[in-house]
Order: sequence, then C-alpha cells, then structure tokens
Amino acid sequence: MPKFLIILFIFVNILPVYGLDLPVSQITDDSILRSRLRDSWFIDTPRRVLSFRTTIESLETGERVEVRAVDGRNEIMILLSREMTSGRIEEGDNPALERRPTGRFPGYAQGSWMLTRNKSTGAPSLIRIFLRSDQSTYIQFRPYDTDKCRMDAVVHNGYLARSLPVAVPFERLYTMQLNDILSLVEGKFPLHYYEPDPVVYRDTRTFISQVRRSIAPLRFADDGAIDENGNYVLIKTLQPQNPAGQGLNCSGFTKWLIDGILRPVTGRRLTIEPLRAPFGQRGSSFTANWEERRDPFFGLDWIRNLAAEANGTLRSPGYSVLEEFEVNNDVFAYVRVSENRTFVDRSYPGFLREAGYGVEGLRPLLYTLAVDDPFSFYLAAVSNDRDSQPPNLRQYFHVAALVPYFDEYGTFRITVFESAEETSINNFVARYPGHYVNLVRIPVRTAFDP
Repeated sequence: MPKFLIILFIFVNILPVYGLDLPVSQITDDSILRSRLRDSWFIDTPRRVLSFRTTIESLETGERVEVRAVDGRNEIMILLSREMTSGRIEEGDNPALERRPTGRFPGYAQGSWMLTRNKSTGAPSLIRIFLRSDQSTYIQFRPYDTDKCRMDAVVHNGYLARSLPVAVPFERLYTMQLNDILSLVEGKFPLHYYEPDPVVYRDTRTFISQVRRSIAPLRFADDGAIDENGNYVLIKTLQPQNPAGQGLNCSGFTKWLIDGILRPVTGRRLTIEPLRAPFGQRGSSFTANWEERRDPFFGLDWIRNLAAEANGTLRSPGYSVLEEFEVNNDVFAYVRVSENRTFVDRSYPGFLREAGYGVEGLRPLLYTLAVDDPFSFYLAAVSNDRDSQPPNLRQYFHVAALVPYFDEYGTFRITVFESAEETSINNFVARYPGHYVNLVRIPVRTAFDP
C-alpha cells in the first residue's frame, strides 16, 4: 500500500466509527454514478483530476457519495466515499437506533469505492471496494492482462483470497454493478465473512460486561491463584499467599475466569493441581529432559486442561478432547504487515503443531473465528523459542483470554483479559513480535460467578 494511503487511513481512523452495516446484497448500487465519472475522474490525466473540486453526489436512494481525489507522491487516489451512517441494534436498556446519515465521508463506509492511478502515467493500479464500514475489511482488484484482472479478499490484513483470476478486463470494473462483480467470483471466496449479524453476539457482550464488573477488585501477584476452596494460594506450592499481597498471575487469572463460567453450573471451583498435568501431544525426547527444570509447556498444559474442563462440562464429555477444542483453522495463507509505514504481504503458515499461530496473523484469525463461531472465546498460550538461556526451547510463558465479537453497532472488537486486568489487542500484539499463540476454544456463558 502506498504511504499516502496509510496516512489517510490513520487519519480517518481517529474518528468514531458507528455504522450498522447492511447485508452485502443490499448495498446501494453506484454504477450509474461511476459511469458518469468514468471519462473525467477515472480516465483524464492525473494533473486535471487533481484540479477537480470535491463534489457530493446523490444515488437514486438519496444516499450521498463524496467524490474527491487525494494526491500522493507517486499515485493519486480517486475516492467515492459513502456517507457514514449511525445505528445500532437493541442492547439491554438501550433501544435500537435506525440507520441515519452522519455527514461524515471517511473513505471506508460500506459501499465506498476507490481507484488508485499512477501519478505520472495515469495507469490504473488498484480498485478497492469496502463491503463493510471497516478500513481493514475489503475486496480489491488489480490489472493483469487485457482480458483479466486479479482479486484479493482481505479481512483485517489477512487474505481470504489472493490473486484470484477474474475473467473481465480491469477497466470494465469502472462501471460494473457490485452484484455483477461479485457474481464473477461467486463461491471462490467466503463472502459470509463480510456480513456478520451483531444480534448473535449478545451473549458474548453480556459475558464481557460481567467480567468487567467482577475484575475491578483483582490484583496481580506472581504465581497467584485461587484454589477450590476460594483461598489465595501459590500455584507452585499450593501454600497460602501473604494476605498483604494477595492476587492472581496470568495463569491464576484464567482459572478465575473459567471458574466464573463453571461455578454457576457445578457449584464449585476447579482444583489447581490437575491443571498442571501434561495434556495431549507436546514435546519430544529432547524436551522431556528439561521439563522439571524449565517447565516449558506449563502455559500450554494449563489452557488445555482449563478448556477440557469447560467444554466437557458446558457441552458434553466428548468435547473435552484436544481435537474438539484446539483451534487449528487455516483460513488464509498471506497477511499484510506494516514495515516502515508501508504494507508488505507475507506468507502465513497458519497453525503449527505445538506453536500455534504467528502473532502477526492474530487479528484476522480472531475475526474469522468470531464469524464462524459467535458463541466462543479463546484462551491463548504465548510462546517463543528464542530463550535467553541455552538450550533454546519453546517456552509457553504467558496466558490470556481473547474475546472476539461484534458490538451492537456492528463493529468488530477484540477484548483482552490477562493478569487480573483488561488490556487491548494492540498492546498484546505489540508486546510479542515474532511470538506464537496457541488457542483453545471456550463456550460463552452469560452466567458468571467466580
């Protein structure tokens, strides 16, 4: 992505984003407008295009579109920016709000369309269409030859499809209806990722609210947990904590979280010692020699045991096996990562046994998980194989809870709970560059009592 596009999107992202999106098939067509603009904005010389005044156009439905050109170092961008709407579904005591125009045209409101052209030659290089009001979720097309172009489908910098051949000349897309464009690639990329229903995430939003209310009095304490009797103890020795510094570490906190969803069902808290037991295939004859001294799989065993308890209790005993709750989806093979204020595409191997997923693909992975399974959240075990002391072992040194969902406005969110507090996905990813996360699935429940 050109640098000026990154700067533009960083700028518009400062604004609040509240727009309740429609199913993709209901996005108002703007092909008549694009046909009127073709010979001037899309074909004329870049110098003349940059001299055109920004205009506000209206579609047949009355929806407004701002047409403007953005000047960059090597390229220009022509934006057909839909007007952002505000709206929400009914949520608790808050009534539903109908979609209303906001007077803002950020460039990525649902249905927005943009064309990028070389500043010197005028040659087109990219068409991007925003199927959701999300600057990180779009489809895009690139020229290939006189008869074909190529398509990418991107969600939060993960490629659901990359360089998909499309049997239509690139410039034909200038005036094609959106539904006709999508019909060309029907069944070749998962369109359902672009139209989640925020209604189905009500239980997840309730769960998050309950955890937030309960987390306030908690404090962090190294090696701290709450045992089956409700006492603050040290995980390693099971001895009582000093009353003056009682608290939970990252592992003790995830136990507190799972106790909170299981206790309303079972009437009890989990016992600590079984959560430390080895679970499933991991390690080798080499790592076996280091388990007592380094305990490299502690975090992995811990979240697996918690997941087995949660799934076995809340679903059925048959779901307490690793194959049922470990996340091993491989939805995309490439991700976009930022380097020196520009985006580059990198291959993404997906799930690796005993390592999990590279943290650079965590956002798009959680997005797809939220769409595919709106009734689950995830425990994560963070690992790194570049240890400060020889030999290098993959060490699972931190665990956290990651809760992906769509809010009542239809906006994708990821709530992160770790070490007795709520943090953020930006903080989490920034802390662990080059690391891996192993994920296990936990059913969402609205009754929470730790």
